[in-house]
Amino acid sequence: MLDELGARHLATLATTRANGTTHLVPVGFTYDPSTKTARVTTSVTSVKVRNIENAEMAGGSARASICQLNGPSWLTLEGTIRLSRDPAEIAEAVRRYAVRYRQPRENPRRIALVMQVDSMMGHVTTAGTA
Repeated sequence: MLDELGARHLATLATTRANGTTHLVPVGFTYDPSTKTARVTTSVTSVKVRNIENAEMAGGSARASICQLNGPSWLTLEGTIRLSRDPAEIAEAVRRYAVRYRQPRENPRRIALVMQVDSMMGHVTTAGTA
């Protein structure tokens, strides 16, 4: 299942709005199995950032899900997610993104979303099976 996390597949990130509804957006992400950490980079002005900030301001930790789909194979990561404005953490997220996808465009307002994965589920279909 982890082999799927090295291929160039997009995913969706689900966060929760302040009113309790789900905000679902396409993202590129990376996963480090040694630390069970998923990373997404985004602009500080995005709705997903606002959703995470709202959860943190309410006194809790934000939770999120990332789901990658490739034909009949799929993988979902769930966990707590936090914002990082730390330049070193952002640079590491960008470096990992560039390895998996491509070098992202310059964005002086970029921050990193860092998810500590506590649940992973999925189904991988190999050639000739379904």
